[in-house]
Amino acid sequence: MAQKSSYIDHWTWVAPIAAWAALVTALMTGWGGWFLVVVAALLGGAVFAAVHHAEVIAHRIGEPYGTLVLAVAVTVIEVALIISIMLAVGDAKAALARDTVFAAIMIVCNGIVGVCLLLGGLRHREQVFHLEGASAALAVLAALSVLALVLPNYATTVAGPVWSPAQLAFSGIASLVLYGAFVFIQTVRHRDYFLAAAAGDDVHAPPPSVGQTWASVVLLFVCLVAVVGLAKTLSPAIEAAVFDFGAPEAVVGIIIAALVLLPEGLAAARAAHADKLQTSLNLALGSALASIGLTIPVIAAMFIVTGRPLILGLGPMDTVLLMLTLLVSAITLGTGRTTILQGVVHLVILAAFVFLSVVP
Repeated sequence: MAQKSSYIDHWTWVAPIAAWAALVTALMTGWGGWFLVVVAALLGGAVFAAVHHAEVIAHRIGEPYGTLVLAVAVTVIEVALIISIMLAVGDAKAALARDTVFAAIMIVCNGIVGVCLLLGGLRHREQVFHLEGASAALAVLAALSVLALVLPNYATTVAGPVWSPAQLAFSGIASLVLYGAFVFIQTVRHRDYFLAAAAGDDVHAPPPSVGQTWASVVLLFVCLVAVVGLAKTLSPAIEAAVFDFGAPEAVVGIIIAALVLLPEGLAAARAAHADKLQTSLNLALGSALASIGLTIPVIAAMFIVTGRPLILGLGPMDTVLLMLTLLVSAITLGTGRTTILQGVVHLVILAAFVFLSVVP
């Protein structure tokens, strides 16, 4: 009984409640400089709690369903945040969805994947994973990202980087079809492609009860909403700091995307450190796919209905970075084995992305 009760430790529900209290306080009364430290600390607590509850759910339902839960949950909340900001601000944020999705792809494919490969390689020298699963994810990611973020620059019905309503509808449907097909392959048709290549140490641990699992489901949602809400609350201070530093506005989107992706990044890094690279890649690549496959259809439908402009096409430098990321990912994940070298390569590309965003 004592072992089972450890699945729901006190801090894992105290942290999100405290984060929500800070969020409500900030929304109702505002906050000063001293409160920034408190918000940042509670944001970190909510992130750690979200990772814990995601791991509880994953242990109960197994892979790859567990990683899918966290990736989709974060993306759904992120989409809601994007829509609320774009509707509130108007045409001034017409490129917000593009910037957020692109930043998420770069952070996930280079940052999270790079950290996982580096941490895993440092501790375990060489790690293995199923090549079939990684190849399937990269193929869908390449198609999704090019169709959604590159082709709008070259269409001729309307001047790029925007789609016409018909083109936008096709892009949304294509994204949904590709993502739905990938989820079907991942969870039904070829589920074995995404199962851990080697059993972890925790497979013999007793699974949480049904009640504990449902409690973690609710608390995971509470944690993720708190993370996104606090990230949104911190955005004015982040914008002020970025502008004082003289950096472009796109840096704000990178910072917000990094905060929102913290739960997934931490969960993936912990899995890689525990020699579960397959779980790390499932979470990382699945997150990148969900970011495009769920965001683009919803945003497309909203902007078709409202008739407002939506900028999707990337600039030339961002297009080059996206192509480099896809090419390097196909090479580094093309053997089924990884070392620290692959991790260093991805992290250098992430550093180039961040540096060129600050100094374009």
